[in-house]
Amino acid sequence: MFLEGFTKSITLEKILDNTNNAIIAVDPQGRIIYANRAVYHILNIPVRDIVGESITTHFPETGLLRIIEQGIAELAQKMKLNDTVLLSNRTPIYIHGELVGAVAVFQDITILQNFLDNLVAEHEKTKELQRTLEVVLNTAYDGLIVVNREGIVTMTNQAFASFFQQCPADLMGKHITEVYPNPKFVEVLETGQPVIGYIHDLNGHEIIASRIPIIQDGNIVGALGKVVFKDVNELYALTKKVDALRNELDYYKKTMLRKNKSAQELLKGKNLLMASLVQTAQRVAKSCSSVLIRGESGTGKELFAQLLHSESMRDQGAFIKVNCAAVPENLLESELFGYEEGAFTGARKGGKLGKFELADGGTLFLDEIGDMEMGMQAKLLRVIQEREIERLGSNKPRKVDVRLVAATNRDLEAMIRDKQFREDLYYRLNVVTLTIPPLRDRKDDLESLIQTFIKKFNLQFAQAVTGITEETQKILMKHNWPGNIRELENTIERAFNMIDGTEIQLKHLPSYLQILVGHETRPMVGGSLEKILDEVEKEALIYALDTAKGNKVQAAKTLGLSRAGLYKKLKKHNL
Repeated sequence: MFLEGFTKSITLEKILDNTNNAIIAVDPQGRIIYANRAVYHILNIPVRDIVGESITTHFPETGLLRIIEQGIAELAQKMKLNDTVLLSNRTPIYIHGELVGAVAVFQDITILQNFLDNLVAEHEKTKELQRTLEVVLNTAYDGLIVVNREGIVTMTNQAFASFFQQCPADLMGKHITEVYPNPKFVEVLETGQPVIGYIHDLNGHEIIASRIPIIQDGNIVGALGKVVFKDVNELYALTKKVDALRNELDYYKKTMLRKNKSAQELLKGKNLLMASLVQTAQRVAKSCSSVLIRGESGTGKELFAQLLHSESMRDQGAFIKVNCAAVPENLLESELFGYEEGAFTGARKGGKLGKFELADGGTLFLDEIGDMEMGMQAKLLRVIQEREIERLGSNKPRKVDVRLVAATNRDLEAMIRDKQFREDLYYRLNVVTLTIPPLRDRKDDLESLIQTFIKKFNLQFAQAVTGITEETQKILMKHNWPGNIRELENTIERAFNMIDGTEIQLKHLPSYLQILVGHETRPMVGGSLEKILDEVEKEALIYALDTAKGNKVQAAKTLGLSRAGLYKKLKKHNL
């Protein structure tokens, strides 16, 4: 039916079949009824093999079905297929007022300009080629106009004619000065020199344009005018965006370098157990096996996960972190696996990639895995076994190549006995286990850790702190550090906010640490009642953990709290 509506000219069909633009048409049911030879270069499938098949089989992201449903054209739509970025123009086909199908013209954005320039340079004044070229021109976003040696408009497109609220046919055959006054690009007819990216007023629009001579056999036969930016503000916005992206990239590069360097320093030290653990992690990093990192809160489990990634063959891939305790149960599935457009109320238009897909070729770090609900545990187990995920709202499996690293501070074995954690998932995750010692068991590393944090906060606070006093060092060595490295970092940062010299002194430490000095307390600092109560509560939590040697169950019992209540307050005070 589509071919009957088109001209039956064999010449036109050959022209269409030899154009570099891929053209494909469908009937109202979305079945392919026509495709030219260029479609083969996109799909690598003979055209005869796709005619009659559903368009979504070969172009899953196409909007042709929407064109049939709404009857409205969509121009300059970007889509990606087989690592090729295409510019797609989709148009409904009407015959005698009846919608009989839709046609799409695809262009490789990277070669569009070369294609247009070659067509203009090799232009032949034949009616059929003119019609084909007009179709191509009108799919371009850039405004284009061509004049001959005498300045007569021989070709233009809708993007250019729109500046004058006219159609291309209204401009054809007119002298360029009749279209608008002071057409600067006509100067190229005399000089033969192209001018790229000049600012020009076009019918009240401040545009950025280029003018290029058309030369044939050494002679100037015409000129091409091209509107690169329809408004100079587009260029300013683009320039600003590029500068912002450059600055952001530089910032993140510097930040990541500092972060990686700082992370490596935190894992170094004199403690033999820690040194052995780092060496083990570096060896394990070379494989793709799952790793389970265990240890108390604040011991540096994420640092080990980063080490496993940076020392692996996947270091060029992404390192993606998910805190299973921080994401609500009803959102965790979509966070991990992603979703399709319309999968649920409020779903983002176009869908969303999940963390597994974002980490494809890299490492996925599942922190607080012990807080994952049983239902999600079963789904995670299937992904680990099958190495594929399904987005919410889709039944199409997607292969993923992800190195899985999990971490927890909970007793998984006890949870298995209590039917709170799947035993089969436990054995899938527990291929290699790294158990991070608490800071109280590696106090020989305390001095180097303090120096690392001093370097960090000297940069952050723009200060020149050289170290800590001997008295302060003794107090820090005496403390049991129930909050581990995180507590130590918070303590040093707090000192930087209080310091008035080049050395961290006892008076710069939190009051709960000063209590350790002969059990003498410092006068309570001023502030609102709420602030004072918060400080007292924090000190009580740390003291209870300290006296219980980090045993949270015992600390909760001492304070008269449930285990969940204790965890809530620890989170509140970042302990």
